[in-house]
Amino acid sequence: MNSTNKKQRRPVYLCQQCGHQSGKWLGRCPGCGEWESLVEEIVDIHHSTKGTFLQPVPLALAPDGDEERIGTGIEELDRVLGGGIVPGSVVLIGGEPGIGKSTLLLHLLAAIASQNRKVLYVSGEESARQIKMRARRLDAIRADEFLATENEVAHIIAMTCAMRPSLLAVDSIQTLVCGELASSPGSVSQVRESAYRLLGMAKKENIPVILVGHVTKDGAIAGPKVLEHMVDTVLYFEGDRSHAFRILRTVKNRFGSTNEIGVFEMKEEGLVQVSNPSEIFLAERPLNEPGSVVLPSVEGTRPILVEVQALVSPTNLGTARRTAIGADQQRLSLLCAVLEKKGGLDLYGHDIFLNIAGGMRIDEPALDLGVISALASSLLEKPISSTTVVCGEVGLAGEVRAIGHVDVRIREAQRLGFTRFVLPAGNKERLTWKPDIELVGVANLQQVLQGIFR
Repeated sequence: MNSTNKKQRRPVYLCQQCGHQSGKWLGRCPGCGEWESLVEEIVDIHHSTKGTFLQPVPLALAPDGDEERIGTGIEELDRVLGGGIVPGSVVLIGGEPGIGKSTLLLHLLAAIASQNRKVLYVSGEESARQIKMRARRLDAIRADEFLATENEVAHIIAMTCAMRPSLLAVDSIQTLVCGELASSPGSVSQVRESAYRLLGMAKKENIPVILVGHVTKDGAIAGPKVLEHMVDTVLYFEGDRSHAFRILRTVKNRFGSTNEIGVFEMKEEGLVQVSNPSEIFLAERPLNEPGSVVLPSVEGTRPILVEVQALVSPTNLGTARRTAIGADQQRLSLLCAVLEKKGGLDLYGHDIFLNIAGGMRIDEPALDLGVISALASSLLEKPISSTTVVCGEVGLAGEVRAIGHVDVRIREAQRLGFTRFVLPAGNKERLTWKPDIELVGVANLQQVLQGIFR
């Protein structure tokens, strides 16, 4: 046998978190720093110098990519996908156990099957009996839905190519195995190879694939990081299981925006779309209560009004606590320092708790003014009018900086009946139309404290 075509098998140690490969066992992974994550696996090595390749073609003569997307019929899902599922694409959905990934998948398959399109659902975790029980409860059984319980990737690809469905859904990628690999399901080698083969099938046969992925305790999708780089779209299904609301957030999308979110509510009949999340998130807010203020946030192109709550309480401990839920805790500490230094308020001996009501997470700079206003309101025991909304970025010098998407924020506040809008002075000056709401432009913290408590 020619030495160049010789097949070798040798043991290596692969990190189950990041995929780092080592020739010997190490207590700590050099790649990601995780302890005791290296596991021995047998890797097949193929040495070959022969092969064929495709001839390059001019870009102008390449196949067009403006194919019609497959609409899911679920508006919130189509929003985060950029208008629907692109034929031949691979979508990865991650989320914590019990958050509703399989429920969302059944709703999606039923919606597409209702369009007289064949869909194939492959499960490596549950039996056909269990899946049918859930589908019956969700009223998600359609004539063009097909189900298979299979773990072997070669068998899944074979049945998909034979059936040629409009969509293949696999739940989950961590349960799949490639028979040529000696490692166990869920290992880095199995997850990477399984995803690679399904990706190749999707591109070759032009069949879209949806993969469900588990997450680690840190919230990242389990398996090698290269998994997220291989697929076309990565969606995270977020939410506190103690809350009814679920957020579907786009992390990566080769065919659309990465800033969109979809909002769902978990009910007895499954996941229900929330077409107007602002009204839902503000439904139970207390009126004229210190420490509460409304923020017009923007996720992608969608304006969402949320309640920012702050509790500032004196403490006898040596070190005051700073706790943030739904916001960046480091940003909270920074804004507390700015409010003390530039606003003249004493927060040193107080515990501070910040919460974005409804389970939302806000990362945009426009949250700054909402946090500052809520903190000042709670510390001074002065309520902010329930008809006032605030938004703006706050700098270290105490200045209030302009933000984006002001027009859509103002229109959303108007639609929900708010009468005052506190915003950066720069945004107010550049506004080219006259809204039917009182605009209060602020340039620094002193003007903020005067404007919100007027």
